[in-house]
Amino acid sequence: MLNRSQRYLALDVLRGITIALMVLVNNPGSWSNIYDPFKHASWHGFTPTDLVFPTFLFVIGNAMSFSLRKYEEQSVGIFLKKIFTRSLLIFFIGLFMSAFPFVYRNELGELIFKDLTQMRIMGVLQRIALCYLIAGLMLHLIKTQATIIISINILLIYWWIMYRFGSLPDPYSLSNNAALKFDLLLFHPDNLWKGFGITFDPEGLLSTLPAIVNVVAGYIAGIFIQRSGNTISSIGKLAVSGIILLIIAKVWDLYFPIIKGIWTSSYVIYSIGWNLLIIAALILIIEIWKFKKWTYFFQVFGRNPLFIFVLSGLIAMLMSIIWVDGGSLKPWIYNNVFLSWLTKYNASLAFAVSFMLLMWIIGYVLDKKKIYIKV
Repeated sequence: MLNRSQRYLALDVLRGITIALMVLVNNPGSWSNIYDPFKHASWHGFTPTDLVFPTFLFVIGNAMSFSLRKYEEQSVGIFLKKIFTRSLLIFFIGLFMSAFPFVYRNELGELIFKDLTQMRIMGVLQRIALCYLIAGLMLHLIKTQATIIISINILLIYWWIMYRFGSLPDPYSLSNNAALKFDLLLFHPDNLWKGFGITFDPEGLLSTLPAIVNVVAGYIAGIFIQRSGNTISSIGKLAVSGIILLIIAKVWDLYFPIIKGIWTSSYVIYSIGWNLLIIAALILIIEIWKFKKWTYFFQVFGRNPLFIFVLSGLIAMLMSIIWVDGGSLKPWIYNNVFLSWLTKYNASLAFAVSFMLLMWIIGYVLDKKKIYIKV
């Protein structure tokens, strides 16, 4: 059994790695010049970048395996107030980020107020909020075994929905999938993302359903680690479970492809498999081999994860409207500071790494001052 002093190191490191990668992949110097591992798969497939978001959901579940303890002896009302308040706050922070900075530059460089009626409704934080809420309600009110059964059924039912209501010949394609159809029933096209070249939101409402299972899996892994301790045996069980899930996902991929854009059930299983292998490796390195000196860099990110993620997004958006020499600040920095002496791909990566290090410095100052901003 883990004691409280053992509680957070591997979790903080995994959370910190995830936040660092989220900042890195979201802020290249140029979206046209990105090395393949730092790109999402174009549709069907899986890259290291496709693991980042589900890992963050997994870590949320991992943290819940500790945080839900304090509600065991409290009333249901107190628990419901806390989980709904936190979920709504995270959701509205996501909406705020969709609207921020409330203006944009037109072709002439003039500042124009955004039409907030066309604001994107869903997004990364919105999905996190919904997954946290639903997973938390299930795990606290109906307990773990029933939640596992429900989670398995969620993945199977989602598969059926996507096949039954998607359009032939390929019900899992970008334009024919049921997740898009469902979102268009609820949202105006102007309120959905258009980054794939058409109106489609990869963080849409229907595709949030299977993402709940990533949180549940993180919770189950956290409970297992607490009960089994940081031992070679528990590491082996985590690793074997991860390998089994990867095999299941690869077989399922033949029938329900691994696609992050619609968060397919095979994608859920595949990402959880990798998460189990990663957390097993971290426990081995940190707790068994006692190799801990490298961990502080990531602990800094892991101790203020939501704040650093939100701040990175706000700074990036501000850089798009700050004007320098007839253009926005970001490409000016990319061209003059990095592209002037590096190749375009290396310059783009160097910009992303520098931006991530800036966020680390802010997190470092907060950590040294013992300031931890929680929602």
